[in-house]
Amino acid sequence: MIVHYYCRHCTADIGTIDSSSLTEEQLGIQTLSENEKQEMVSYGANGDIRIQTICENCQEALEENPDLHQYDYLIH
Repeated sequence: MIVHYYCRHCTADIGTIDSSSLTEEQLGIQTLSENEKQEMVSYGANGDIRIQTICENCQEALEENPDLHQYDYLIH
């Protein structure tokens, strides 16, 4: 299984974990609510998992400019 993490705001590639021994429990996916899972986690036909998170640049931009929360996509 390959797990891809990317930013939900700017789509930057944050990182990839390539391990056949990882489980969803080890990734912490089971701690998400059903709504969070639907919004943040998607599964590819090949078994890959894509997880939306937030990159450091977008986190910093949102902290400095709270009005940016109204936008789905950030350019920085």
